[in-house]
Parts: sequence; C-alpha cells; structure tokens
Amino acid sequence: MKLPSLNLQILIGAIVGVVFGLYLGGLDAGALTKINSLYLAGIASNLFVDMLKMILIPLVFCSIAVGIANLRQHQQIHRVWIATLIFFVSSMAIAIALALIAGNYFKPGYGLHLTMFADAMQSFEAKQMPLREFVAQFLHGLFVNPFAALSQGNVLAVVVFALILGIALVLGGDRYKNIINLLQEFLELVMRIVGWVMYLAPIGITALLTKLIATQDLAMLSSLVKFVMVVVGTTLLHGVVVLPLILFMFTGKSPLWFWRGAREALVTAFATSSSSATLPVTLRCVTQHLHVKPEIAGFVVPLGATINMDGTALYEAAAALFIANLAGIDLNLTQQLIVFFTAMIAAIGAPGIPSAGMVTMVMVLQSVGLPAEAIAILLPIDRLLDTLRTTVNVQGDMVGSLVVQKLVGNTPLSIN
Repeated sequence: MKLPSLNLQILIGAIVGVVFGLYLGGLDAGALTKINSLYLAGIASNLFVDMLKMILIPLVFCSIAVGIANLRQHQQIHRVWIATLIFFVSSMAIAIALALIAGNYFKPGYGLHLTMFADAMQSFEAKQMPLREFVAQFLHGLFVNPFAALSQGNVLAVVVFALILGIALVLGGDRYKNIINLLQEFLELVMRIVGWVMYLAPIGITALLTKLIATQDLAMLSSLVKFVMVVVGTTLLHGVVVLPLILFMFTGKSPLWFWRGAREALVTAFATSSSSATLPVTLRCVTQHLHVKPEIAGFVVPLGATINMDGTALYEAAAALFIANLAGIDLNLTQQLIVFFTAMIAAIGAPGIPSAGMVTMVMVLQSVGLPAEAIAILLPIDRLLDTLRTTVNVQGDMVGSLVVQKLVGNTPLSIN
C-alpha cells in the first residue's frame, strides 16, 4: 500500500492535532486521558522541535558561507545584498502600515479599560528595555566568539560570522577552494539529514497542535476577540494578498504554484511557531519545490529567518495601538511613526523562537510612553497568534528568495 505524499501526511496531521486538541480542551484538568495525552504530546513535540534545532546551526553556517562564496565569485553578491535588503525592509514596512491602518480604523480595545486586566498586569513583571539599550544590546550581539555562538545556538551571531567567513574565503581565491568544497559537501550532508527528520513531521506537528489547542485560555480570548480579529485579518491580508501580489508582479508565478511548493514549510511554521526551527524545512522547500538556486536560497532564507519578520512587526504595531486604546491614550501621527520604526527595529532583533516578539514588544510600548506591564494582557493569546505570524514570517522569506532570484538574473551562479 502506497502512503500519501509527505505534504498530505503533514496536512492530515495538522487537522488531527486541532480536532484532538479541541477534544482535550473540553475535558477536566484532572482527567487521566487529558494528562496522559498532553504528556505524550509534549514528548513527541519536543523531540521533533529538538531534532530541527539540532541541525539548525550547521545548516545556517554552511548555507550562508557557501552561498556568499558562490555569489561573490560571480560578482553577484552586491546585487543579492541590495535586492534582499530592499525586499525585507519593504515587506516589513507594508506589514506595519497595514497594522496601523487597521488599528486606526477598527480601534480594537477602544471603550475597554486596563483595570479589566488588573490581575494579569499585577502578576507580570516586564523587563525594562529602552530604545538605546536595545540598539546597544542588538549591535553587541552581532559579533560573538564563533565557537560560543555555535555551541549556544546564537543564530544572529552565526549568520554574521558565516557572512564574514564567506567573503574571506572568496578573497583568498583558489587557495581556499578545498574549504569551500568541503563546506558544500557538508551542506549536502545536512540536507540529507533534514530529509530524514521530515519523515517525523506528521507526528511532530500533530503533537504540537494538540498541545497548543488544548492548553489555551479561551476565557481571556473572548474578551480580546476584536483585537484578535484585527490581527488575524491583517496578517492574512498580508500573507494571502500582499505577498502573493508582490510575487506575481516580480516573477509572474501564481499563488497556487507557490502554496503547493511552500505548503510543507508553512504548515511546519504554523505548528512550531518558530522560523528558526522551520528553517531546515524552508530551505528544502525553496530549493527542491520552488527551484531557487541553492546559493541564493542559502543566503536569503537563513538571513530572512533572522531579520525578516513581517508577521512579528505587524503584530507589535497592532498591539501598541490596542494597548494605547486600553489606556485611553490617543497616539498622534508622530507617535505612530515612532511605533512604525521601532516595531521594524524590534522585529529585526527578535529571535526566531516561539513568542519572541513579546520580549521586544516592551521596547515598542516604551517608545511612546505606554505601560510595558500591559503586555501581560496579551500573554494568554500570544502563543495562538504566534502560529499565524510565524507562518507569514516564513512565507516572506520564501517569497523573498524567489523575488531576489528574479532580480539578479538567470546567470548560473554555482561553482563547478
């Protein structure tokens, strides 16, 4: 008997996870079935995510170093850099603008009061992070001992070191050709391991979604329903309309073609809420299903997983307006521009892990004098919304790799 395709298995696993999670959520907290099921789901989900994280750092390091070396040898690096950065900044700017427009139009939180959530705010202690401190901390984290960065899983520092190493390898010319070939072979080896891990994806995603759905606080969700609808609607607008429109304008590719090729990575992103953990799957989809050159994908996708966060930037801007409405504060145009730029900086600095935006959101709130403690209001719903914004983050990386490939031309870039 022939098994369904991996994409179909993942889709079935996602549906089963949601349905079973809703069933468990309706059981009493002390029910033996619920306790045992969540325990097993926790083991299976942690195992799947840990395996993805296991191969994350070697994959990022090799793919960026090899990608830079290959592009630079063919005088393409400056074009790829420019195209990549322009796309990342532009797509995040559009996402933030959509959030601000929707927030001003629908005014989520207007008429409510922070006192409604006094208990949640009192039990949460926000870490103070002024803009200057955040920028200094972000820049300080760029240049770290590479061995420490590799061992600690510091993705941003690994990306920076891989960029520097890739350029150094090229400037060394043929003297370092063997090292480049070795990194290329190691990258191929890691991608083979990615294929093995993906055989466990249907089980892992079922477990992740079961645990996520069964453990949400739906009572708090009902009081924030308008904000949730604005965030979900705006995020879907960006992911279903804006990004596919950009893709069609630059490449002529249809959204259906893209979603068929990207489905595996998008479902994994939705289940894991981690663009970093999804990175191996994203890279596999981009190169094998969407046919992006490995050297371009190896540069754009890992860099995007680190700094291109459309969904996170959109969410942080929307949350700032929501909390301002709760506090009875009317943000003027200047203050909303501050939110615009601060949300972009905060999204760039947010690590690709579940609910990472909650940490950097403190900076966005403080930039316009909003109470940082108010993010406690969002904690019960953050994990649920994080699934959708992470999916859009990953989609932006994949669309970006296709757009960048089109912009730099069709000249073969690989090393023979």
